[in-house]
Amino acid sequence: MEQIAQAYASEIASCRLFRGLDRDQTARALALLEASKADYTRGAFVHSAGEPLSRFGMVLSGLVQVLTDDINGNRMIMANVTSGGTFGESLCYLKVKEPEIYIVAQKPSGVLWLSAEVFRREAETEFGLEMKNRFISMLAERALSMNTRIQILSRLTLRDKLTALFTAFADKEGRSVVLPFNRTDMAAYLGTDRSALSRELSRMKAEGVIDYHKNSFTLL
Repeated sequence: MEQIAQAYASEIASCRLFRGLDRDQTARALALLEASKADYTRGAFVHSAGEPLSRFGMVLSGLVQVLTDDINGNRMIMANVTSGGTFGESLCYLKVKEPEIYIVAQKPSGVLWLSAEVFRREAETEFGLEMKNRFISMLAERALSMNTRIQILSRLTLRDKLTALFTAFADKEGRSVVLPFNRTDMAAYLGTDRSALSRELSRMKAEGVIDYHKNSFTLL
């Protein structure tokens, strides 16, 4: 584990759970959370639907997607998780028996699996309490992130959803947007099909509302 901590020091340090910890504290935290690493090829299932998630994950490298299917079997993207990001914290902590989500590696990916058991117990040390508070803060940030997703999907029209999506991902100036999706994934994230998405983007470009190249957009 010490080799992993050294090899992925910047990725681990960027995670909300470990941010600001020094080298010794990080090693202590990884031991406390019984960390272990697993590697996944592109397209591999990191977790299958209907199976309990006994640990939550932090992406060290690559990209994993958290997905679910609607009642008609259409794929919906719940989250794109890149290096330093985490997934499955709530499901793991609450011990959900049959979660409906599944998780797939979209690129060759390394995942650091972490136990949430220590957070269910009363903290025995000051450091344990610090890590528990960090975990709670991480869950709170995730709740805020999901609220943003709800704000996007609650819009009535596809154009309104796109506008809300661009606003959420825009840079500080609010003009440039780089989305972590290709067109297929973007459509799945918005709950629409790719053809409808492409038509609406083309209309917005023709009307001078936006310009774009692949997943980079400029608001005009």
